[in-house]
Amino acid sequence: MGIVVVEVCDGNAITTLNIEEIIEAEFPEVAVLMNECLSFCGLCRVRPYALVNNKRVFGKTPEECLEKIREQIKKELAIYQ
Repeated sequence: MGIVVVEVCDGNAITTLNIEEIIEAEFPEVAVLMNECLSFCGLCRVRPYALVNNKRVFGKTPEECLEKIREQIKKELAIYQ
């Protein structure tokens, strides 16, 4: 398990990207968890999002969301450095 956890809903638009492979290759200290549902009813249908250490990160597109996830991961990792 990583020191930063990224959680993604299976029904989310961000899953058009291989988010798990991309993030874990860039950040070995991060664990990506794919879930059936993150209990934010309907949010995954509206826009791409993920939880980074329980903080919601949004984007208008999967690519924008991925970039914001990267930024949030860097903020979270800075706490441990």
